[in-house]
Formats: sequence, C-alpha cells, structure tokens
Amino acid sequence: QVQLVESGGGLVQPGGSLSLSCAASRYSFSFNVMDWYRQVPGKERELVAAVTSGGSTNYADSVKGRFTISKDNAKNTVYLQMNSLKPEDTAVYYCHALAYDMHYWGKGTLVTVSS
Repeated sequence: QVQLVESGGGLVQPGGSLSLSCAASRYSFSFNVMDWYRQVPGKERELVAAVTSGGSTNYADSVKGRFTISKDNAKNTVYLQMNSLKPEDTAVYYCHALAYDMHYWGKGTLVTVSS
C-alpha cells in the first residue's frame, strides 16, 4: 500500500511563503504524475500544480508565477513552494500520485493565509 504523507502546512500572513512536502512510501519516479490539490469547505477539490515523471509541470492559473512544484526522486518527495500567498490560497492541500490507473492520496495539510 502506497502512503503519501504531507507536511509543512500552517498559518502565514498574506504575502508570505510556505513550503509543503509530500513523502511517498515508494519510489517517486514510478508515478506517472505527482501533484497537489487543494480544497475549501463547500467547494470541489482543485488541481494546484502537477509534475510528470518526465519533469513537465503544470499549474492552475490562480497560482502561476507564485507556486513552484518540484520533485526529488532520491528522497521520494514532491514539494510545493508557495510564495506571495493570498487569503484565497487558504485551503487543505492534498498530495496525489497516479501510477497507471491507481490513484493515491495523502490526508492533507491545512494552509491558512491570514493577518
């Protein structure tokens, strides 16, 4: 059973930065895609950023230029560097991995952007 464990969430002021990590229990290069989603109560979970096994990245328009996704295969970890945070970035952030037709999810980490 693959486990994804997120860390790095917390409270940050608007304009601040936060870095999230997601450690996988198996080799990260074996996943087709690793990505970050976020969800606010009452809203659907939305894709924030994704990185493929080949290193290609994709971002939601709302975070382009502010967030950066990266992956360290040696550590089986995917990161999300979040800069210039806004109150509307407040959400539970989930790590997700896709291996062929198998989806894996972490339990989520809360990010709160507030003064």
